[in-house]
Amino acid sequence: MTNLNDGALPSAAATRPDTGRLGLVLSGGGARGAYQVGVLKALAELLPRDSAVPFQVICGTSAGAITAAVVAAHAAQFRAGVINLERVWRNFHVDQVFRADTQSMLRSGVHWALAVLTGGWLLPPPRSLFDNTPLRELLERHVNFARIQEAIEHGHLEAFAINASAYRRAESVAFYSSAQEQAPWLESWRRGERAELGLDHLMASSAVPFLFPPVNMAGEYYGDGAMRQNAPLSPAIRLGADRLLVIGVRPEATSCHNAGAREGHGPTFGQIFGFMLDTLFMDGLHSDVERLKRDNQLIACAGPGTTGRRHIETLMISPREDFGPIAARHAAEMPRSLRVLLRTMGAANPGGGPLLSYLLFEGGYTRELIALGYADAMRSRDELYAFVGSESCRATTLG
Repeated sequence: MTNLNDGALPSAAATRPDTGRLGLVLSGGGARGAYQVGVLKALAELLPRDSAVPFQVICGTSAGAITAAVVAAHAAQFRAGVINLERVWRNFHVDQVFRADTQSMLRSGVHWALAVLTGGWLLPPPRSLFDNTPLRELLERHVNFARIQEAIEHGHLEAFAINASAYRRAESVAFYSSAQEQAPWLESWRRGERAELGLDHLMASSAVPFLFPPVNMAGEYYGDGAMRQNAPLSPAIRLGADRLLVIGVRPEATSCHNAGAREGHGPTFGQIFGFMLDTLFMDGLHSDVERLKRDNQLIACAGPGTTGRRHIETLMISPREDFGPIAARHAAEMPRSLRVLLRTMGAANPGGGPLLSYLLFEGGYTRELIALGYADAMRSRDELYAFVGSESCRATTLG
């Protein structure tokens, strides 16, 4: 087995152990994506300082696509990429993602009111609730797509994919760049398209319906990648991954979502919208992981090569705590205009924590989620050692 302590890695492909292609899958989740940064921070510390990224295939959706792009751009220096990620996430403010100042929020509210009152005659309905132009400006400064392509060409990465949803075609689309001659695919409303990846793909993947506007690319409008994604692990497997590290942003079991809801009162709009986002981002991911486990059991029983499927090993790291109560503790950090909107929607009331947890792009909250992700990953470090496939990780951390 190759010792990763031998120094910097000029070619990742030459030094990785032959344990199959390792893939990273990052789900969406808005501000909850800070948790994924914490997990990656732990993994980067377990590996030798100058290690290349341990993943041959990286796939991301929505906020997870943004994190995935930064990791892919720093594939030759994994820890440096994670440090850059953490620096941004630790110092986040809502106004770096969407305009939440009083003037912008008032303008949006007036626009919606006039569109509704006049039936769209005076003004057409707005394309979204928020203006996410600040997010594009942030990504322009921090995501270098040319470096992603260089990482693929130099063997530090084999494939990178961004998932989006096509409104007209009603398809989940994985836009990918690959070192291999991977043919595009189409099955069960899922499409893979080789593309020259850029900011539009990231903006499309993170265009949460109603909150952010869809993105027009080549005549098709795209929105958040989680909308039509009934098999979130499929793109990574299609691109050659045999083992998948999956980082989710929702506890596998929680009873906190309806905490505080009073008996006899229906859910508020904010509670319903938070429930919708939970379903959008998380349900497909957990279901796909369970499906893959069942497939592996079938392969084990029937014997390799008899089912037409590959055995795909997975390790999923998910939060041990519900994010709603954490978000409630940091709600006062948001701009006052946004707090007023969320209070009007019912998201500031007991039980409104899920929506708040997706929109709270503020440093106090994101720092706590980074710390939580780091702690959860360190609790699972033995599994991470084994899964990444490097015994030298143990010596680096515990020696």
